[in-house]
Amino acid sequence: MMNQTQTIFLQEMSKLKTKQAQWEPFAWYKEMRENSPVFYDAGQNVWNVFLYDDVKRVLVDHRLFSNKKERSFIPVPRDDNRTNINFCDPPEHRTRRGLLAQAFTPRSLREWEPRIQAIADELIAEIEGQATVDIVQKLAIPLPVTVIAELLGVPSRDRELIKAWSDILFYPYSKETFGDVAEQKAQALKEFSDYLYPIVQEKRKHPADDIISDLTRATLEGEQLTDAEVVRFSIGLLGAGNETTTMLISNIFYSMLFDQPGIYREIRADLSLVPKLIEEVLRYRFPVAIDRQVAQDTTVFGHNLKKGQIVVAWTGAANRDESKFDHAENFDIHRPNNQHHLTFGAGPHLCLGAPLARMEANIALTTFVKRFADIYPAEGFNVVEHLTDSAVGQSLKSLPIRLEKA
Repeated sequence: MMNQTQTIFLQEMSKLKTKQAQWEPFAWYKEMRENSPVFYDAGQNVWNVFLYDDVKRVLVDHRLFSNKKERSFIPVPRDDNRTNINFCDPPEHRTRRGLLAQAFTPRSLREWEPRIQAIADELIAEIEGQATVDIVQKLAIPLPVTVIAELLGVPSRDRELIKAWSDILFYPYSKETFGDVAEQKAQALKEFSDYLYPIVQEKRKHPADDIISDLTRATLEGEQLTDAEVVRFSIGLLGAGNETTTMLISNIFYSMLFDQPGIYREIRADLSLVPKLIEEVLRYRFPVAIDRQVAQDTTVFGHNLKKGQIVVAWTGAANRDESKFDHAENFDIHRPNNQHHLTFGAGPHLCLGAPLARMEANIALTTFVKRFADIYPAEGFNVVEHLTDSAVGQSLKSLPIRLEKA
């Protein structure tokens, strides 16, 4: 478990104190790109980069910017163990990632597509007949957590438990509440582990066609993974496998309502636009950041970065860099290069679950659009009342929408 001296507090650097400012940090991103594209925060001894090329360099160049870091803003508990794919560099990273990669290949995902479609059909059928629905609670949350649970071989009936533990593990730290949050994370990690241990032990005896069974049979460095290692691997996948996709689906509906009102009908008239919409939401409305540790002294950004210092790469700011995306502050699903965003990272640590997240969002939105003629904001909607703390700012905990039946 991280202690306070190992923790970076992003809001202390951004000075974005209100929920509204954290939900819409894009004016601050623009100010930093234009006036302080490489910014040193002396209070926390952290460098920050905001331009597309600089952010991508941090993500791709593991020789200069290592994922083995002693400090981080990432709130998930982390250990330096053999199964941690997020805090290591190549060549170790390639070996560890290889244990999971097969489950996320296009062929494997195509095999899962009918089941994902069935889950989406079931959830959307439950929505039909309602005039107003909370699309986060009824679709954006249950779809990803059900899918990742079934992929791993965990009972999907326990999805509310899994989601509750994941939310706690991903909950951000703050200086004021650090001790309480750390205690909650430790308790959630224990409960999550206690829940998974018997499942792992059963899979080892009676393997099935799922990721946990694959992990019980896998070898790393010539040895089988222990039950504890499989449990930790599984916790990481169950958490990461639902949080980002929930945010993506939630943000898609928000963008259709508020970033470009009226786009829903255009999508409904031409379903081939769904993937373009997904990529533009990923580019436009993801206030994401990723941190790395400086591996050796460098002046790569025109400043003296010292070995051991931390660099925060503000991918959400890079995604609105005008040198990469014309009229970057405009939401435009017809943008020719919107898929070049950095929301899923880049280089060796490109998000393993990105194809799955895209598939789930595509299936969910396509299925929804076929059933409903249009959507509208709920009366009196105020976004601040529907936000919750996330690792880099705010995310939607609810989004009530009014439905027009097809």
